[in-house]
Amino acid sequence: MCHSPVSLLPADLGPPAAVLPHARRRRATRRSHRPALCPQVKVVKFSYMWTINNFSFCREEMGEVLKSSTFSAGANDKLKWCLRVNPKGLDEESKDYLSLYLLLVACNKQEVRAKFKFSILNAKREETKAMESQRAYRFVQGKDWGFKKFIRRDFLLDEANGLLPEDKLTLFCEVSVVADSVNIYGQSNQVQFKVPDCRLSDDLGQLFESQRFSDVTLSVGGREFQAHKAILAARSPVFAAMFEHEMEERKHNRVDITDVDHEVLREMLRFIYTGKTNNLEKMADDLLSAADKYAMERLKVMCEEALCNNLSIENAAEALILADLHSAEQLKAQAIDYINIHATDVMETPAWKSMITSHPHLIAEAFRALATQQVPPINTTRKRIKTSQ
Repeated sequence: MCHSPVSLLPADLGPPAAVLPHARRRRATRRSHRPALCPQVKVVKFSYMWTINNFSFCREEMGEVLKSSTFSAGANDKLKWCLRVNPKGLDEESKDYLSLYLLLVACNKQEVRAKFKFSILNAKREETKAMESQRAYRFVQGKDWGFKKFIRRDFLLDEANGLLPEDKLTLFCEVSVVADSVNIYGQSNQVQFKVPDCRLSDDLGQLFESQRFSDVTLSVGGREFQAHKAILAARSPVFAAMFEHEMEERKHNRVDITDVDHEVLREMLRFIYTGKTNNLEKMADDLLSAADKYAMERLKVMCEEALCNNLSIENAAEALILADLHSAEQLKAQAIDYINIHATDVMETPAWKSMITSHPHLIAEAFRALATQQVPPINTTRKRIKTSQ
């Protein structure tokens, strides 16, 4: 990691290449049979948006870091990047600032050259406080470049400036990567192939929607869904057990489901086939229950994350009960943290009062956690949910 004041962290690049003068040609009239000099550089541009919820509650000390998810220019791109933020600065010199860097996480080359631009999206989703690298910098795997003094914390936290709508910090990063080298005649040193984008998710989604070649029926509440045993078994150990052993489901190629709503089942099947959901936030609680029943860990954790991002005084107690029922440990921990932060208000809700008699052990856990907190009382930062691969 590199350190330097306000501008880009240290420039280990050499001086810019000298521009060849037009003079000093031996014979201006000599005819060349070589291709004309035509330097060409292929540049791949892409962007990434990162939202940090409840930013004003970040307790990270000076030098401590938050990292975004990894991102790239496309599914087939071997270069993986992430953003790195020091909410309270990188060091003593920058303790009054937010420090922001672009980190090359994975790379299939010895080095990569890239330019980048950082900005903050305000409440109107407009780019503000932009800072940009002045030239392409050399990245190697594990190397980061950025701004130690990206923005003053007092300016960022001032509500009048409108940079933290609903206490959310939204960072926007634009990256321009030099994709490959060229020779002096403008011909790429690499063979260029146009590899089509991977359509596996879309193709399997179409297979589910069309119901072609299906070999099992899932029935719920008078509705039926046609599916494929091999895909269900590959994605869920519970379905695999049904079809491997001499159970009714295997004999009759039919699975009767009684404890999942048909809309939830459709969304779960969509995830099984495509790895995606359309209505995660709307039905995260029901999908969490279904994911737990059918041992679909990734979907379960995705639901936990959605529920954590929507915790409120009104639903915190219900989220805690749901997490305890389905052993959703990450949701449970963050629900308890949230309850402790807003203890006075949460304890006035009907859900909390009901929980006193229905789930007294959760009341005890919440108070135990509150009692063990140190001053300042609670780390209110929403920790990033760890999602299974």
